[in-house]
Amino acid sequence: MDVSPAAMVNATVQFKQIGSQQEAQVAVFKKAMDIQANGIAELIGSVPVNPPLASSGNLGTQLNMFA
Repeated sequence: MDVSPAAMVNATVQFKQIGSQQEAQVAVFKKAMDIQANGIAELIGSVPVNPPLASSGNLGTQLNMFA
């Protein structure tokens, strides 16, 4: 099998382009995951550690239950 130098160069360039595209996709994916992680951390941080019992009514005045 005889492979021309031009075909080899083209294949090499294509592989490098594909690698660059994959690196860019991974970078965007990591950035999106970081943004989501920050948002989740803010939500978790906004929940009070020990919410108070209800002060009136039939439910929640004696026992706190959370899901």
